[in-house]
Amino acid sequence: MRKVLVFQHVAHKILGTLNPTLKERGLNIRYVNYERTPDEHPSMQKYNGLIILGGHMGVYEAEKYKHIKVEMQLIEEALKKDIPILGICLGAQLLAHVLGADVRKNKEKEIGWCDINLTPEGLKDPLLGHFSPTEKIFQLHGDTFDIPQTAAHLACSQECPGQAFRYGNKVYGLQFHLEVDGPMIQRWLDNPRNHEEMFSTHKNFSKKTISQETEIYLPHSLELSRKTFLNFIDLFSMKERPVRLGSDHGKPPKTFK
Repeated sequence: MRKVLVFQHVAHKILGTLNPTLKERGLNIRYVNYERTPDEHPSMQKYNGLIILGGHMGVYEAEKYKHIKVEMQLIEEALKKDIPILGICLGAQLLAHVLGADVRKNKEKEIGWCDINLTPEGLKDPLLGHFSPTEKIFQLHGDTFDIPQTAAHLACSQECPGQAFRYGNKVYGLQFHLEVDGPMIQRWLDNPRNHEEMFSTHKNFSKKTISQETEIYLPHSLELSRKTFLNFIDLFSMKERPVRLGSDHGKPPKTFK
């Protein structure tokens, strides 16, 4: 049975719509919950794929959140194995950093339903090729990343050029949240930390507006989600071709620059 390792950083940021899709296709899921067990250091050896979820911490906070360095080492292991990797939000930022790109705070936060614009490369991409040139996708982030030099730039937004990239054939970083469903969004809106970040310090966002827009945009997002994640699972049928990469304990390998 094919096994997928999932890095989870906070309790309310979960696989969402990815979970039933993975199970439907017979993949076995193993979570590493770094909020609960921050010192855990699994091996990638017995896994056929890696998914890295979102979180409030930043890539640049590795001294505060020690597991960030561990995750970067494990991402390098997964890259060497040439297995499917999907990074979402913080996960995409970690991937970008390991691939040699800069990750930093963005000038503006993106919260709620935002326009995502696909690049020409994105419109023909195996994972996102079913997207229209512009789609409304849910966002919740304050950091951003440059597109790694060795990766294909797949999507951007007005506030954040780094929205999606592909490295090789099996590695994807998505800043936006295709995995959300209705209950998940509601939990995010009700979470005290998110509430403080979204509404107390940023008057441009309101819980009421996001809830109203969710009723409008979520059905189509769910359609995009299912097709995208089925496409991601199709990557597991591609043969693994291990490659040699430099490693320096989570620092960007020179090979990737």
